[in-house]
Amino acid sequence: MRLKNSSPSTARTSIPVPTDPAHAGMTPLTDEPIDVVYLWVDGNDSSWRAKREAALAQLPRDTGAAMARYSNVEGRFRDNHELRYSLRALEKFFPQHGHVYIVTDAQAPDWLCPSDRLTLVDHRELMPEASLPTFDSGHIESWIHHIPGLSERYFYFNDDVFLGAPLNPADWFTPDGFYLTWSDEPPVTDEAMRMDATSLENACRLSIEWLRAQAGAALAGQALPPSRQQDPLYQSTFRTFAHSPRPMRRSMLQELEGTAPELFAGVRSTVFRSWDKPTIVSDFVLRWALAHGLAQMRTYRHRHVSTGDADQQAQLQALAAEFGALDFFCINDTTDDAHPDDPRLRQVQSVLQGMLPQASGFEQSGSSASDACESLAGQSAEIHQGAQVPAAHQSPVSGPRRRA
Repeated sequence: MRLKNSSPSTARTSIPVPTDPAHAGMTPLTDEPIDVVYLWVDGNDSSWRAKREAALAQLPRDTGAAMARYSNVEGRFRDNHELRYSLRALEKFFPQHGHVYIVTDAQAPDWLCPSDRLTLVDHRELMPEASLPTFDSGHIESWIHHIPGLSERYFYFNDDVFLGAPLNPADWFTPDGFYLTWSDEPPVTDEAMRMDATSLENACRLSIEWLRAQAGAALAGQALPPSRQQDPLYQSTFRTFAHSPRPMRRSMLQELEGTAPELFAGVRSTVFRSWDKPTIVSDFVLRWALAHGLAQMRTYRHRHVSTGDADQQAQLQALAAEFGALDFFCINDTTDDAHPDDPRLRQVQSVLQGMLPQASGFEQSGSSASDACESLAGQSAEIHQGAQVPAAHQSPVSGPRRRA
């Protein structure tokens, strides 16, 4: 495990072409490795909580009105061992992955094992001092393409996103871009950003507003910064993107910093998530790629679980029943009123342990966290025994409305 100012060796191992029969006939795009970047925070850490409270107290009085919905709730920052299981899924379903980077704020999971395949990247190493501290994932993710040694193609994961079936890179990356998929959320209304909207809804509006302005300026013959030309036939779609593994191109992010500097500057000015400065990596970058012919839409089998919903157990049972046939799934922590021993949190852990019992190569053996996971193994059987997909969840793209 590397800590400060370190990057993996430049000598990289080629990714072998999958030989599983399910991948027969698929043409590999390249044998270069595909790195993986996670954002992670332990909101249970008392030192980090004190930092967060101090930052909140220092904000101007009128800043609270600018904070986005759900920007400072417990579920956004709580660690319920999601990263541990996401790494297990990564090794199980994409063992040929490249280097793993975990971007974090002076923290490290207590179960993490030193590995030359993983680097902890501290906020202070990645972002300028003027950007710190920040508790806005949209702000943090706008810097990850600056990680030294990061591969050209990489996956960006939040720790509540998991692979659910073998991953073939050709299902996610095109020769010059990547594939995307819509969420199953209702369409976004065509209007200006709203204070009461979610971050992803406002991100959709901001991105489309920017693309429309650029297209209008080009038609009017106005001088624009050097950039690619939009597809003249492109029509914006007022929908949000699924909370999924994000295939990314490092060179695309570098290009967009020069193409839309005002959007990067906006989200990089936040301390907490702000309704009028929403994420750009999880919407604008993707929508810009669509508008310029560098991304394509496709369908993935996926499931979204909201842990604060009254039917949480039914959602988890449906997930367990479909595990192995889902391209990815998300377990969104919406239990903001939960205490550390809340049975809803334990339920999530037990289901994850049942689906992913095999420790990854990134885990220490004999850690307190390992012992806790083992104690959940018996509980997971209750969820898996007779697990059936409820009728309301039969669709491979299903689940209740999530917060963002």
